[in-house]
Amino acid sequence: MHKPPRSRTSIHASKAIELKHLRLAVAAADCGSLRQAAILLKSQQSSLSRRIDELEQHLGIAVFVRHSGGVRPTRAGLGVLRQARSILEEFDALIASASYVQNCETGRLAIGFCTSLSAGNLQASLLEFNQRVPLIEVATSERSRTRLATGLRNGALDILIVTGSLPLFETEVMSLWSERVLIVLPQNHPLAVREAVYWTDLGGETVLLSHYDLGTEFEILLTSKLVSPHDRPKIERHDVSRGIIKSLISMKAGISFVLESDMGANFAGLVYRELRDGTGPSRLEFSAYWRGDNENPALHEFLKLLSERYPSPSSGR
Repeated sequence: MHKPPRSRTSIHASKAIELKHLRLAVAAADCGSLRQAAILLKSQQSSLSRRIDELEQHLGIAVFVRHSGGVRPTRAGLGVLRQARSILEEFDALIASASYVQNCETGRLAIGFCTSLSAGNLQASLLEFNQRVPLIEVATSERSRTRLATGLRNGALDILIVTGSLPLFETEVMSLWSERVLIVLPQNHPLAVREAVYWTDLGGETVLLSHYDLGTEFEILLTSKLVSPHDRPKIERHDVSRGIIKSLISMKAGISFVLESDMGANFAGLVYRELRDGTGPSRLEFSAYWRGDNENPALHEFLKLLSERYPSPSSGR
């Protein structure tokens, strides 16, 4: 007769339980029989039975009830087996991915940005990256510049694609592309009839900016174009997404600024117009920032792609 396990879990259980214990227990549960599990695993039934006994002794609970037809999990055993399956799946995924990561065939790349993915260079770069290394998981994060900087500093993000300078220590930077600044208007706005809008046309307007977008960069640009406060429009800052800002514009609550990559996201009732000054269209420059001590192979692959797509003028290419 099967001996009941000890009532108290051994303090050495975490060291004594091995993956083989979990694999054998899961196999026994799947087969409903120690004999069938032993055949499946090409093992001796007596050896498999001993390993399950060891697992139960270390855990201090009965994982299975033995009967003439085989085995079935106890109520407590069901919870153990559920966790065992999860552990084995995670471990198998780790082993399966390790060799791929080493060869840059798979892995994970966390990218932070503050621009639209509906069109433009960032979308095109990510699409090409996926074509080159389809097994690499790309996780994107759209946040404020402050939160993006924090994510890069603490390792939650591998690389940032942002406008302007980012004063961070121990970071590398690569200049990428520039995008035109556009103004978003309700389609019946007086300025909507123009092919282009000048900064000096914005006096008396209300500009809606999102904390999650390029609000700070747009405000700095606005201040540089309209030096006198009397010439500037009213600025309203909202703790909402880009989509909500567009909803407010359609409700005639104001106008806003976007970059040309945002034109891919259509919104009924809105029009886009290029913003200019006396020298031509206004633009914002994008750069990539990453930690120099980040050894993620996926990051190195992405940086290689960026350097090919957006070569520095000094490289001679």
